[in-house]
Amino acid sequence: MEYLGILFAALISAMLINNVLLMQFLGICSFFGVSNKMSNVWGMSAAVLVVMLISSAITYPIYHFILVPLNIEHINTIAFILVIASVVQLIEMILKRYIPALYRGLGVYLPLITTNCAVLGVAISILDKNIAPDFLTAMTVTLGSALGYGLVIIAFSAIRIKLESKDVPRAFKGLPIALVVAALMSLAFMGLAGLI
Repeated sequence: MEYLGILFAALISAMLINNVLLMQFLGICSFFGVSNKMSNVWGMSAAVLVVMLISSAITYPIYHFILVPLNIEHINTIAFILVIASVVQLIEMILKRYIPALYRGLGVYLPLITTNCAVLGVAISILDKNIAPDFLTAMTVTLGSALGYGLVIIAFSAIRIKLESKDVPRAFKGLPIALVVAALMSLAFMGLAGLI
């Protein structure tokens, strides 16, 4: 029962307290690039969730069972980028074949998941024994990070869409008001720091 509490705390911590977008500032390019249409945000959130989970499920054992025993853990970033690129390529082929509207909606941002620092950052952070002492905790942290990414980008998109119909000063229209909103969201999430 205590282990379930640890997993729940890891999930909530990765999702809200150590949010990959607002606290670690990883994955900002897709955060601002895709958030102008809600349909693209849902697709991007789902794609990041799938890529993060599959990539972490592959990179964690690669690190612990191949790189560490061979004493070549210093090449983990290169190995992880190769795994992430392969997973993204596979997802891109599946979307192009079975969900072409979502594939076109995501546009250039789907291949950019390959270099999305949020995916790579989570894959590297779960190697820390203080964050993820075992595989199940690592996958829980990954799930929390992906859900936190989705939660924040969906909320941000809803605010951005609402602001388009409001009377915003001309100097703040577009990206400047989006940056202000992102800063305010980041401050709001900082308030959750003492939660766990």
